[in-house]
Order: sequence, then C-alpha cells, then structure tokens
Amino acid sequence: MMGKEGSMENLSLEDDDKLTSISKSYSNYRSAMTCLSDCHHPLSPSIVDDSVDPLLASSIQPSVIDDHDIVVEQFQNPTIISPPLNLEYLNITVSDPHKEIQASPSIVPGTNTYVTYLITTQTNLPDYGGSDFTVRRRFKDIVTLSDRLSEGYRGYFIPPRPDKSIVESQVMQKQEFVEQRRLALEKYLHKLAAHPLIKKSDELRVFLQVHGKLPLPTTTDVASRVLDGAVKLPKQLFGESGNVIRPQDVVHPAKGGRDLLRLFKELKQSVANDWGASKSSVDEEDKVFLENKERLHNIELQLSNASKQAESLVKAQQDMGDTIGELGLTFIKLTKFENERATMNTQRERAADMKNVATAAVKASRLYRELNSQTVKHLDILHEHLSLMLGIHHAFSDRSSALLTVQTLISELSSLNSRAEKLETATSKIFGGDKSRVRKLEELKDSIRVTEDAKSCAIREYERIKENNQSEIDRINRERHVDFVNMLKGFVTNQVAYTERIGQEWSKVAEETSRYSRES
Repeated sequence: MMGKEGSMENLSLEDDDKLTSISKSYSNYRSAMTCLSDCHHPLSPSIVDDSVDPLLASSIQPSVIDDHDIVVEQFQNPTIISPPLNLEYLNITVSDPHKEIQASPSIVPGTNTYVTYLITTQTNLPDYGGSDFTVRRRFKDIVTLSDRLSEGYRGYFIPPRPDKSIVESQVMQKQEFVEQRRLALEKYLHKLAAHPLIKKSDELRVFLQVHGKLPLPTTTDVASRVLDGAVKLPKQLFGESGNVIRPQDVVHPAKGGRDLLRLFKELKQSVANDWGASKSSVDEEDKVFLENKERLHNIELQLSNASKQAESLVKAQQDMGDTIGELGLTFIKLTKFENERATMNTQRERAADMKNVATAAVKASRLYRELNSQTVKHLDILHEHLSLMLGIHHAFSDRSSALLTVQTLISELSSLNSRAEKLETATSKIFGGDKSRVRKLEELKDSIRVTEDAKSCAIREYERIKENNQSEIDRINRERHVDFVNMLKGFVTNQVAYTERIGQEWSKVAEETSRYSRES
C-alpha cells in the first residue's frame, strides 16, 4: 500500500511509464480494509498502524505542492507523553518468529518443525522482581498458559486465547500465517497484562520470565483423561477403589474426564434438576446475578449487531476511497491526453483544471484511507468487548459447574445417610449383629464423613466463584463505560476532522474553477 501511496504523491504528468504503472497497480493496492479482510475479524486493528492518530497532533502541516507532482498533506506525528513514573505497567511485545526443528521427529509428515516467538517484557510491577525480560515461546506454551489460568482462576473473565488454526496454516502462505499468529498472540498477551489480577499471577510471570522449557504442568489431552477414567471406573463400581468424591477433587470441574463416575453422578443430577419433580435444596437464586447475566446476554447481541454495522461502515469508506482514487487517476490520463494534443490556450486551461480535480481526488482518496484506519482503530472496541464474551461464558460455566457439584454431593450425602440408616436398622434386628453388615456400616460412615468434607469444600469453592463473578461483572461494566466513551469521542472527532479536510480539498477546486459558473 505504501508503494502505491508514494507513487501517487510523486506522480509526474509527463512521466508516461510511471502513469501507466500506477494505473495498472492501483486496483491491487492493500489499504486498511483490504488487509483487514485477511484477518480473523474485519475490525481487527492489528494490520493498521495505530501509533499515529492525526487528531492527537498539535498541528496539521500541508506538504508543498510541486507544479508537476501530486502530493498529499501529511499529518504530523503526535507528541508522545511518557506515563507517570508511579503508574504500574506491563508492556509485552511478540516478535522475531523463528522456525525450530522438533527434537523427536514426528511420524506425521511436515509436523517435525514449529515456530517460536521472542516475548519481550518491560514492567515496573514489584511481583516480577525486575524490569526487562526476554524468552522464547511456541504456541503450545500459550495453550498451557491459558489452561493453567482457566483452572486456577475459576469465575474470572479470562480473555480467550487464539485458536490453533491448522486449516488456515495449510491454506495461507506460511509467512502470512506466522505474522497473523504473531499479532494474535501479542494481542492475547496484552489482554492478560491488562487484567488486574492475571497480570500479577505466578502463571503469567513464569511464562514471561523463565527461560527454556515452560515450567508449567501441561494439560493431558482429553483422550488420555477419558482413558484414565475408563480404567478407574470398574474399580470404583466394584468397590476396589474409592467411589466417593474426595474434597481435593471438588475444586476442579468433573468434565475433565479423569473421574467418569463423578461425571455420571453430576450428569444424573443435572437431569434431575431439569426434569425431576423435586427441587434441589441448593439452587441459583441470586436475583442480582441472574439480572446481570441476562443483561450481559443482551449486550452480546447488541455488540454483535454493532460490530457487523461497523464492518459495513469500514467497507463503505474503503469503497469510497477506492472510487475517488480511480477517478483521480482517470483525470490524470485525461490531463495528459489534453496536454499532448492541445493547440489552443483554452485546451491548456481545461487541462490545468482537470489536473486540479485529479489532485483533489487523489488527496481525498488518501484521506479516506487514513480515516478508515482510524475508524478501524476506534470501532475495534466493539469487537474487543464482543470477543471477551467467550471468557464471560466460561466464568459463568464455572459457577454452574461448581453449583452442580454442590447439588450432587448433597444428593449423594442424602443417599448415603439413607443407606446407612437402613443398614443400621437391619443390623439391630439380628442378635449379636452381623459382622459383614457392621463392616459395611463402618465403610458407609467413612464415606459419609468424606462426602461431608467434600460438600463443605464444594460450597466454599462455589461461594468463591460467586464472589469472583460479581467482582468481574463490576469491573467489566466500569471498563466498558470508559472504553465506549473513548471510542465514541475518537470516532466522532476523526469523522469531523477528516470530513473537514476532504471538504477543504474540494473547496479549493470549486474556487479554482469558479469562472465556469461566472461564464455560464
């Protein structure tokens, strides 16, 4: 895109070769919207250089227009103001993708290599014990970090990690895919660094600081977990292994697959909640939470619609810039034609006027592209908050899962107590007792004690997740208010500023060609 812009700025009306080259290549230039369409979302700002916002500049200085060149006003770079020294910051950049060779060759062709990225961190957070760190990480490390955060911070709105797009890696050019992944990883780490709790977590700190292999435990794949659970299930059913939920297990969701018996019990409880005649003794009755949940659901729908409309606006502005640019190039050709065949002064005057129109059209095209870049940057807030909804759903799912565990343990405890009472009654009717029944009764009482402890732990975990949910709802509401106000201010201000600049260009042309109206 920059090559095209540079050509348009230095276009000489007498240079026929340059004119032909630009005319042919204009339709292929990559502007903001064209680049955006290659990404995962049309409003992704990663392609746009958002380091320069022309509205932050103290002044706008036009370039000098040469008699034979069509040039465009350049907005000056804004003055960068350093943040206060006492302001906490955690700046993370992802760069220098490098292909590595797998230590153990893979049996699958083409999968024995992977790409690592240089993660550079600058921070003044005391938790990090330093200010500058660099490590190399691969995408699998990002997956591990995401899994550890999801397990350790249940109930929090953890930003979702980028997907592992295997299909895209095969379809797209390798270099392009690696660059898009780099941008996605950097964006993901920025979101983690912006979270008030996650940015100080041990998991993120280890990820950013420790060299070599990531020292966080990796998550076993689903197939392996289910296989382990299947091996353990017969022992649980026949009493060879513990068939009660242990206290240390309730802080993790059952859907992991390692304990299929617990999974079946919670599935049974879920069906009973939905279809059973009796209501569970513990239910979700927090009206404030339910109202917030419904409100966030409606916000998600509105954000989805607004994001689509923002995409349409970006596309429309892009088309407008393209069309005006094509118009300018057409008038350039017409001007050259008139100059070459001019025999009268009136023809030369008309050619000069067409040159002015061409100049204004090319300038307007450039301004539309710059406006589009700023529009993408500001309206991307809509997509950012929309993408966070996945993390919100996961946090609410943590809450539902924890509640289901509590309900399951209460039902399990009720069943164990009922069985113990019946066995105790049957044993008391036999003179001298029955040793096997007495032993069975003791085992039941042990199970009841373990289940009681597990229930207490599950209730504490559920209450902790509820508190996390509420604090995160309050936080996201505050952040959304601030972000949307800034988004609207930036969007409206840019629209006004660029519209005025475009209007000024056409006003110059109208003034220069005003004699036509006087003559008529």
